[in-house]
Amino acid sequence: MKKIFALLLALSMVFALAACGQAAAPAATEAPAAEEAPAAEEPAVEEVPAAEEPAEASEAAVMSYAEYAAADVDAEVVVECYVQAKQSWWDNKVTVYAADEDGAYFLYDMACSEEDNEKLVPGQKIRVHGFKGEWAGEVEIMDASFEFVDGESFVAEALDVAPLLGTDELAAHMNQFISVSDAVVADKGDGAAFFYNWDNSGEDGNSDLYFDLEINGAVYTFVVRRYLTAPGSEVYEAVKNLNVGDTVDVEGFLYWYEGPQPHISSIVVK
Repeated sequence: MKKIFALLLALSMVFALAACGQAAAPAATEAPAAEEAPAAEEPAVEEVPAAEEPAEASEAAVMSYAEYAAADVDAEVVVECYVQAKQSWWDNKVTVYAADEDGAYFLYDMACSEEDNEKLVPGQKIRVHGFKGEWAGEVEIMDASFEFVDGESFVAEALDVAPLLGTDELAAHMNQFISVSDAVVADKGDGAAFFYNWDNSGEDGNSDLYFDLEINGAVYTFVVRRYLTAPGSEVYEAVKNLNVGDTVDVEGFLYWYEGPQPHISSIVVK
C-alpha cells in the first residue's frame, strides 16, 4: 500500500513540474509583418512644348524700281511691271519689254507657256521673279518666271531722249520706251543706209537690220530686231527702203549694247 501511495505521489509531482515548465516558457511572438516599402515616386517629367513647325518661306517682297536698280548683279529680284512689247515666243520662253511708272525692265527668255504668251498684251500687269543680270552693259532680268496680276493697266508714253544722248543720264532710262525726232539717216558704209546684221553678214528675211542716225551732231546705231518687228512688217520694210540723208522720227526701246542701241518699233520718213 505504501508503495502504491509513493508511486502516485511521484507521478503527481512529475505532472506538476511539467505544468510549471510549460507556464514558465514565454509565449512565442509573431514576427512583425515587414513594412511594405513605399513605392518610389516617379520623377516629374517637365512638359516640353511641341516644336513649332517651320513657317513656310514667305514670298520675297516686291521691289520698287529704285530698289531693283540699286540691287547687285546676280541678286534675286521680284518686281511688278506692265508688258509694253515682246519678242517672238519660242520653246516655252519669251523676251519681254516691260515698265512701270518709274522705269523699265528687259525680261530675257522668261519662262512662259504658249497659252500665257497670248495673254501678254501691252498694259498687262505681271509679277516677275528672277535674277538681275548684265551683258555688254545691258541690265536685264534672267531666269525669270511670272504670274499675272489683276487690276490696272499701264502703257508708257515715249520719252524724248534726244537731249540725253551723249550724257551719263541716258543709262538711267535703259529699256524705256523712247523717241527721237528729226534724225538724219547716216551712211552705214559704202553708201548703204542699213546693214543686214551689225557687220552686214546677213540677208533679207532672217537678219536684224542695223542703221545709223545722226542726232545733235553725233551718230548712233538703231536696230530693227527681227524677233520684235519681223521681216515683212511695216517697220522692217520701211528701214529696207531708207536712203542716206532721209529725215526720220523713230520710237522704240532703249536697249543697250556697249552703249545705246535702241530696238525700234516704228519709223516715219519725213
